[in-house]
Amino acid sequence: MPQRKKPHVVVTRRLPGAIETRMRELFDTRLNIDDAPMSREALTEAVGQADVLVPTLTDTIDAALIEKAGPALRLIANFGTGVDHIDVEAALARGITVTNTPGVLTEDTADMTMALILAVARRIAEGARVIPDDVEWAGWSPTWMLGHRITGKRLGIVGMGRIGTAVARRAKAFGLSIHYHNRRRVAPSLEEELDSTYWDSLDQMLARMDIVSVNCPHTPATYHLLSARHLKLMKPEAIIVNTARGEIIDEGAMVRQIEQGALAGAGLDVFEHEPAVNPRLVKLARAGKVVLLPHMGSATVEGRIDMGEKVIVNIRTFHDGHRPPDRVLPSML
Repeated sequence: MPQRKKPHVVVTRRLPGAIETRMRELFDTRLNIDDAPMSREALTEAVGQADVLVPTLTDTIDAALIEKAGPALRLIANFGTGVDHIDVEAALARGITVTNTPGVLTEDTADMTMALILAVARRIAEGARVIPDDVEWAGWSPTWMLGHRITGKRLGIVGMGRIGTAVARRAKAFGLSIHYHNRRRVAPSLEEELDSTYWDSLDQMLARMDIVSVNCPHTPATYHLLSARHLKLMKPEAIIVNTARGEIIDEGAMVRQIEQGALAGAGLDVFEHEPAVNPRLVKLARAGKVVLLPHMGSATVEGRIDMGEKVIVNIRTFHDGHRPPDRVLPSML
């Protein structure tokens, strides 16, 4: 029996070596050796030639690009959980299946969320700069570099999915009181496990929280979910942490709130216009008001390998004529 032709797979960014090697073994794979984001022209060429495109969040796969796809393109196997950079409806209209890599980044992102909560509340980033930067330090003092205890504080989680739940479990172990706002209330057994309080009104929850963690996906419905009006409801001593997507918060309004002392601070791993970062946020970071990370929430060796393995499973399953396990539909967004 003749061997079936391998699908032509175009990968837009450099992936872990073990994943790239396996993809070369299994598929006719074109890799991005330089790891520079593909230009629009390069993406247009890729969708015109590939059977499978493997993009990342740095690639804009919009309707205009999908319109230029060649007849062979039948699968967009995203390397990542979020698909807000892909026009899933336009892909579906062209008969192109979209998949993602859910579940594998849950623990890593939850770890980073807790790290940012601690970093902002306890001024860890400021303290870490003192000795390496040769800042004059006279030794321990009763009133120097005082932060805030997180035990006993109220944490409001916006989005109680996999990551939000993982954050809640960690936060409960730190002695935080768990509150959450979600499209749907979670199972009673989970609420009991976390001793959590559900708020169907985001307004009501925000006004009462000491810490707010953003853990919902970015969709048209969640764009600027934390708007200027919502941010003004928060207590002036409250802090906000975002490890989801920058577009969920009105970043300009948040900056103004912190500059005016109407919010105590923020811990951000994502930005509304990344990779560009608002210069006013950088200024606030230098003043110790915010902690800024360059989108590191999922950056673990284990997480990246797990993502790659899911991409491979999705491609192989699709190429074998079956529905891939991580198919994304517009109704899911």
